[in-house]
Amino acid sequence: MRDNSLMTDLGRILPLWRELETAGAEYVLATVVAVEGSSYRKPGARMVLAQDGRRAGTVSGGCLEAEVARRCWWLTANGPVVERYSTVQDDGDRPYGSGCGGVVSLLLERGATAGPLLAALEAAFHERAPLAVATVLEGPAMGRSTVAGLPDEAWKSGAAPVEPLRALSERALQEQRSMGLRIVLEGREANAWADYRPARPGLWVFGAGDDARPLVRLARELGWFVAVADGRSNLATRERFPEADQVGVLSIDGAAGALAGIKPTDAAVAMTHSFEQDSRILAALFGLGQPPGFIGVLGPRRRTRELLAEAARLLTLPDEQAEGWLTQVHAPVGLDLGAESPTAIALSIVAEIQAALTVASALPLSQVRGETPAPTAR
Repeated sequence: MRDNSLMTDLGRILPLWRELETAGAEYVLATVVAVEGSSYRKPGARMVLAQDGRRAGTVSGGCLEAEVARRCWWLTANGPVVERYSTVQDDGDRPYGSGCGGVVSLLLERGATAGPLLAALEAAFHERAPLAVATVLEGPAMGRSTVAGLPDEAWKSGAAPVEPLRALSERALQEQRSMGLRIVLEGREANAWADYRPARPGLWVFGAGDDARPLVRLARELGWFVAVADGRSNLATRERFPEADQVGVLSIDGAAGALAGIKPTDAAVAMTHSFEQDSRILAALFGLGQPPGFIGVLGPRRRTRELLAEAARLLTLPDEQAEGWLTQVHAPVGLDLGAESPTAIALSIVAEIQAALTVASALPLSQVRGETPAPTAR
């Protein structure tokens, strides 16, 4: 399952880190590397702390951040350390803050080892590429890392990659999962951990009406790459969509020119409210060698069936192809949240995309975890 919440963290961490790097200011990077019991954040969650008290990112539900900020500077005075933090008091009666009741292990490190890592995360974030980082968690080499998924020149740690560490990062990237392993490093065994980071999700919003604006804002808040395109040049403007990474005007020939950079792991939503535009958009999407993994269409399913039939005609494909596409699209797009306003509809769309990208059930957690029975309708 992909944890896309980590993208939200990076969207906040990287600007602060880049500001501190440019100013030559010291900072501490805290990374969750292990969890025992329950925890609000999972391994891979990060937080950057500046000496002036600023911080970005989170490593818990709010119960550990202040304690980490209070102790991180003297703890890292002599190099990286792994510290265990409990969200349960010593007597075990009442958990702090978020009430998670678990134990979190954090790798705390300063810029010497954290800088190259954050530079690699920044490159992968902007290139929307998957990445795996393997890091030593004990011994004299604690904090030493290597990266798989980026060109060698993008990884400037100042130290040559060690083969066991490189092999661990490449395995995590290939298997698309984080993992811990004991490796032999410079003649001694050490714990190492590989953090797999999926590519930053992308949302391609085809439609620049007022109902697209809250959708773009919500997707951006999640840290997604967001592109907006519409045939109406008066609506598809940077002024109307300041949060979008990319804003473009669709040509009369369709959406093909606006799809540069779209990935199979992305999501696309057709919501121009124009039959001609939406049909051409769908034709362009299905005309790709590998369409995006999520294609949503706003409006009733009957209209979507007609749009797909027109898309098949535009691609000179048989009518049967449209019926096959119908099983692949999310139409009407969005979860049943009782949404009526543009913002609530946008929330229902983002929720469905999030569930699809993470292969989640979209059921209430009380049902998924079996903690309480589902409420009955009244």
